[in-house]
Amino acid sequence: MEKNMKKKGNCLIVYVPRELDHHFAEQVTKEVDAELLRGTVKQLVFDFSDTTFMDSSGIGMLMGRKRLLGYSGGTVSAIHVSDRLKKIMELSGISRYVEISQESVWNKIRR
Repeated sequence: MEKNMKKKGNCLIVYVPRELDHHFAEQVTKEVDAELLRGTVKQLVFDFSDTTFMDSSGIGMLMGRKRLLGYSGGTVSAIHVSDRLKKIMELSGISRYVEISQESVWNKIRR
């Protein structure tokens, strides 16, 4: 999983695989939480470029990371989200808490 994450300053980017299911959600939770608990991450970005499927485990993983990062005033974003995944995120209510973009937000990343 670590090869699917990149840190730039206080921003951590997680490259989500093709299917965001229970297996990946468990794995990313463990590894991202370890980074978040160090206290150096202020912006967490999930890149959905390659993702075609997300189930409720993925929704829970996103909301949990938002809650954990929210304690320190950080933000969570989802970029390169397909129309299908965007609809899932909107119906689940994630869009109220996580910035969702179908474009890259690299230019907006805070240092």
